[in-house]
Amino acid sequence: MRNISKPGGPLDAIIAQLESAVLAMGRAAHGLRDPFAASCEHFNLTAPQLHALHWLGVDGALTMGELARRVGVSEKTITGIVDRMESASLLKRVRDESDRRIVRAEITPHGQKVFVQIRAEMRERAAHLLGLLDPEDRQGLVRIISTLRDRVVERAQKLRDGNKETEQ
Repeated sequence: MRNISKPGGPLDAIIAQLESAVLAMGRAAHGLRDPFAASCEHFNLTAPQLHALHWLGVDGALTMGELARRVGVSEKTITGIVDRMESASLLKRVRDESDRRIVRAEITPHGQKVFVQIRAEMRERAAHLLGLLDPEDRQGLVRIISTLRDRVVERAQKLRDGNKETEQ
């Protein structure tokens, strides 16, 4: 594995610097808080509801199990989240045509409008933050995040492949 930090390991100092920087930004300006949290308040949604709406808006209809995994909650918990969102006309449950046991959550037109508004707010906040950096630093940030994304995806794929081998 790459550079996994153990207490007292080589990444401790960098982690402490990042933690300190993020905390200082949070203290300096309330506008730098989690964009999902700010949207939750504005749209009167809980964080799991907002995350569910986000995933459905980005990726389309998802099974209840997949939506639970994306939101990071149990399938039992996602049922209650979906119930409340369905009551608010943000999404609907749709049974699979070929296998009626499969239920997907699908964003409604009202949910799509809310999703578009939330996404616009988040992009506006991101533009503000990125505007604080010079163009070279913005490109560096994109490069670093892209590298991190690639390595996370690669690691997840290796874990999936390893699990497939042990199942056989």
